[in-house]
Amino acid sequence: MSSEKVLNPAESLAGRLLRVRARTVAICAPLLPEDTVVQPMADVSPPKWHLAHTTWFFETFVLKPQLSGYREFDPQYGYLFNSYYNHLGTRVIRDQRGTVTRPGLADVLAYRAYVDAALRQFLTDTDAVPADLWPIIELGIQHEEQHQELLLTDIKYILGTNPLAPAYLPAGGAAPASTTAVATTATALLHQFLPVPGGLHPIGFTGAGFCFDNEQPRHQVWLDAFEIGNRPVTNAEFAAFIAAGGYGDFRHWLADGWDAVQRLGWEAPLYWVRTEGGEGWLRFRLRGGLLPLEPHAPVTHLSFYEADAYARWAGARLPTEAEWETACAHFNPAADPTGGTFQEDGEALDPRPVPADADPTTAHQLLGDVWEWTYSAYHAYPGFRAGPGALGEYNGKFMVSQLVLRGGSCATPRAHIRPTYRNFFPPDKRWQFSGLRLAR
Repeated sequence: MSSEKVLNPAESLAGRLLRVRARTVAICAPLLPEDTVVQPMADVSPPKWHLAHTTWFFETFVLKPQLSGYREFDPQYGYLFNSYYNHLGTRVIRDQRGTVTRPGLADVLAYRAYVDAALRQFLTDTDAVPADLWPIIELGIQHEEQHQELLLTDIKYILGTNPLAPAYLPAGGAAPASTTAVATTATALLHQFLPVPGGLHPIGFTGAGFCFDNEQPRHQVWLDAFEIGNRPVTNAEFAAFIAAGGYGDFRHWLADGWDAVQRLGWEAPLYWVRTEGGEGWLRFRLRGGLLPLEPHAPVTHLSFYEADAYARWAGARLPTEAEWETACAHFNPAADPTGGTFQEDGEALDPRPVPADADPTTAHQLLGDVWEWTYSAYHAYPGFRAGPGALGEYNGKFMVSQLVLRGGSCATPRAHIRPTYRNFFPPDKRWQFSGLRLAR
């Protein structure tokens, strides 16, 4: 699950673990207790479940097997809060997590405090921690950061599909949503295609720091020379696709995508709402609720089908994941995430992508802002082998019927992303901060 090189010595790893654990609780703090038990669709887990599941992870994989004399907080929680680990027995199936109204939120928070206290005691006694446990603790930290991103996107769906569209956080000084159709923002960065040389290129985990198992092993791929967009596609550009009748023209769509458009009634990205006059768009944001669309920010909440249809309409295509990773290595060889927007940036707990920087001659926002769909099926790299036991179920068994996304988003913790990170979802999913970058 992780590399042979552990990221941190024991002391700093323990401190980082507890800071990450506190961040998860802070994400849920603005919610009402009623918000934390709702599951409006199968892909969304109730926030209370995220709080409990990430706690169950540390209790199950760290404390129970390693801390002598540790007593489970509640033996029933393993059934309630196991996610998908068949090695660990039966569980509440995913689309029924919203039925778990008991234990209550207060009980789940008490569970977190109980486990955190045990972790603090165990990890500060570094002589008691076996060296081979540190990679599992690191995996637990990375797992919790994944759930922080899921929490933000699940909370957005819970509130954004509520009939009242209540804001997660108050708007503050933002203008009322009804006053204008389009917010005033910076001038759009001119879109250009940038060349990437062909040849043999390495992709996959480089060996420094942490990685998930699906990023291994590193291997060579052959690519013909190609071009890639210098920034993601923007809201204004996608609005032009809508205005041109893109959702009504089957010629732009894969057959499965066209079926989804007809069946689900898609007319725009998720969370877009027509203004009263029908001439512009609002979109739901965690801070402030329905607010004017930011035209030059990257478009988000697209399915793969919508991203692919836009690319075809624009006379281009989506990059493969090997092309994407190669372009990232070409334009950002230091894997520096500072040019992107992440969970910690901007107003607290209000993830949203921002317009790209002003230099059109290089590629912007390859890391951060918006997950970018690729035209690559999620499958194993050559030589991949899932690990033993329950943790071997982490990624490998999902390598079917899904497509790869790259780069992270404005909801991703900054320290969590790297160029080799492989996210994956079925092609119709769009509740994540997912968008696109063109290639040709």
